[in-house]
Amino acid sequence: MGAFIQWCLAHLNYWTITLLMTIESSFIPLPSEIVIPPAAYKAAVDDSMNIFLVILFATIGANIGAFINYYLAKWLGRPIVYKFANSRLGHICLIDENKVKYAEIYFNKYGALSTFIGRLIPAVRQLISIPAGLVRMKIRTFVIYTTLGAGIWNCILAAIGYYLSRIPGIENEEQLLIKVNEYSHELGIIFIGIGITVVAFWVYKGIKKK
Repeated sequence: MGAFIQWCLAHLNYWTITLLMTIESSFIPLPSEIVIPPAAYKAAVDDSMNIFLVILFATIGANIGAFINYYLAKWLGRPIVYKFANSRLGHICLIDENKVKYAEIYFNKYGALSTFIGRLIPAVRQLISIPAGLVRMKIRTFVIYTTLGAGIWNCILAAIGYYLSRIPGIENEEQLLIKVNEYSHELGIIFIGIGITVVAFWVYKGIKKK
């Protein structure tokens, strides 16, 4: 799997972006930070890809991966989901019982909206589809919120890749990933801040309606 992912990263196009983002959005660990910024960088420096299509296909892939988690949880049910989380394979996929419980608590707290908010929060976005499937959330609502959340996330990452393409000294995707890694802590804070802002906005909106 590792060699295959490396091959896809070395041959970025719309189809490999879709495939990698499908993997990233499912239960297989693959950070989107190593997919979207390099793809956006490539779109910025040559004519082989368009940055808007990069975002589109990345969002399609994210939706496919989210559907995989949603339907697996819906069809298998809570006991098997937790059994997998506690299995060796689950641990290889960086999933455990506590993470699934946290995703459920988060979902129960914010309801259907959590599938939107969760896409903007690291360590939540890959798992938030599981509780949605467990409670059999309406698929139309799930698709809308997942698409909006994944789309915003991908726009942010694409903007980072596009911006870094303008910085002197970054001449290829490998150098770009090094720069992204250097600022991973700051980026994490920014993403969490965005998530908190979105949550605060919706909470305020809900209070205002009451």
